[in-house]
Amino acid sequence: MYKPSEPTSDSHVAVLAFPFGTHAAPLLSVTRRLASAAPSTVFSFFNTAQSNSSLFSEDGDIPANIRVHDVADGVPEGYVFAGRPQEAIELFLEAAPEIFRSKIAAVETEVGRKVTCMLTDAFFWFAAEMATEMKASWVAFWTAGPNSLSAHFYTDLIRETIGIKEVDGRMEDTLEFISGMEKIRVKDTPEGVVFGPLDSVFSNTLHQMGLALPRANAVFLNSFEELDPVLTHNLRSIFKRYLNIGPLALLSSSAGKETLVHDPHGCLAWMERQSLASVAYISFGTVMTPPPGELVAIAQGLESSKVPFVWSLKERNMVHLPEGFLDRTREQGLVVPWAPQVELLKHEATGVFVTHCGWNSVLESVSGGVPMICRPFFGDQRLNGRAVEVVWEIGMTIINGVFTKEGFEKCLDRVLVQDDGKKMKGNAKKLQELAQEAVSMKGSSFENLKGLLDAVVNT
Repeated sequence: MYKPSEPTSDSHVAVLAFPFGTHAAPLLSVTRRLASAAPSTVFSFFNTAQSNSSLFSEDGDIPANIRVHDVADGVPEGYVFAGRPQEAIELFLEAAPEIFRSKIAAVETEVGRKVTCMLTDAFFWFAAEMATEMKASWVAFWTAGPNSLSAHFYTDLIRETIGIKEVDGRMEDTLEFISGMEKIRVKDTPEGVVFGPLDSVFSNTLHQMGLALPRANAVFLNSFEELDPVLTHNLRSIFKRYLNIGPLALLSSSAGKETLVHDPHGCLAWMERQSLASVAYISFGTVMTPPPGELVAIAQGLESSKVPFVWSLKERNMVHLPEGFLDRTREQGLVVPWAPQVELLKHEATGVFVTHCGWNSVLESVSGGVPMICRPFFGDQRLNGRAVEVVWEIGMTIINGVFTKEGFEKCLDRVLVQDDGKKMKGNAKKLQELAQEAVSMKGSSFENLKGLLDAVVNT
């Protein structure tokens, strides 16, 4: 394990987690790694009680120099939710600067050390000002990919070039005016960049973040340089220090620590009985589920195609499956409320990953060398799906953007059987090899981790 070149014994790092979606877990994973490498540095991890309870419920193995603190969720007392999308996120973002300021001040007194570095989710653009006030450095973690980071950095340029009023007629135009985004279309960009609710709290947060991040001492991502070399080169010219430190899924396994795989539904034992590269693994992450009609189409496509499958589907959504589907496909596949995704994507029996194209899922599929069938919903998922299909050529987007029985059958056949599916598999394997090289002892991500440690600890 590497060590900081000149560890500063009184270093105190304030880690600010974004408590929604799958943001907090990878930030904690990185914090654990940094804390193990710099045992004399205190890492104060700030997160809401609800998010902390889900992060720390299973695993009590936390380095002694990580102190976990609960912060308020920003919901005013007596507040009645109106049921708007992102309502909880907006309340938290509006209250977050004051919530973190007061809590950090209390913890500085408790620990007896001033904060020397703010290590935050990149969403917290206000950390630029806080760090200046505290005479601390700011290191930001962008939990998605370099393509969406570019979209948010270049938001003003995209708006000026495309024209917000003209956007409806320019959705098919490509962003050839941004280095590394030449194959990305306007319609692939996240909501809030040039279409959708441009003035919402969340859209404004992402816009402000794009403007603030060049002030950070370092910006780091769960990615690897060889995945997007042109984007990497361009982003390096924008930020003071731009560090790809992933894929985290491979980095964890390369640490040499054997951990017992949590597999309560026996997915991996079932996989052992399947043929090489034959299984469709289906999961749409923790936030989104396709609407009931599409769940029916997925089930019908699986049943008629006879493709073996593991489908991770929350129990509350199983009621939407066709009557008798679970009984009729008992030998063909598994429908489970939770599956060990990283291990399934590494398994040689997995032939295709049917995914929403969240960044962590895409990178885990790349790490396993598995091609994808993409059904994006929102945010950066369309960008990632476009990259999968036309930039890296390691998968395809579902026909016409939504699941139908016939469309899904055709996609399964194309990826698992047809020649261009074999090409996708070959491309995925090449990227997998580059990812493995990146996290090896002399790889780019391993070297960048040393740079991150230096940026966080030696401030």
